[in-house]
Amino acid sequence: MHVKKGDLVVVISGKGRGKTGKVKRVLPAENRVIVEGVNLVKKHQRPTKQNPSGGIVEMEAPVHASNVLLLDGKTNRPTRTKQGRNKDGKKVRVAVKTGTVFD
Repeated sequence: MHVKKGDLVVVISGKGRGKTGKVKRVLPAENRVIVEGVNLVKKHQRPTKQNPSGGIVEMEAPVHASNVLLLDGKTNRPTRTKQGRNKDGKKVRVAVKTGTVFD
């Protein structure tokens, strides 16, 4: 996956196009990510001990990972990433255009 939990991403296609948010959760088996404030759905919940009133709850649904791009800190624009190596020989994510290292 080209994104990790805590990354700042931009949605590039779909209903939430143009929105930015932080990655809350990554689902690698399904190739999806949950982004804060993007793809909000309403879920009906039955009353429980934790939520005695029940009702309709708004929550984020997963977005396909191909529909999000990492936000570059230098240019403040979405960027594609490639695999690279840092000085210690460890794998890192690198911005294609600017060369910014993300890990």
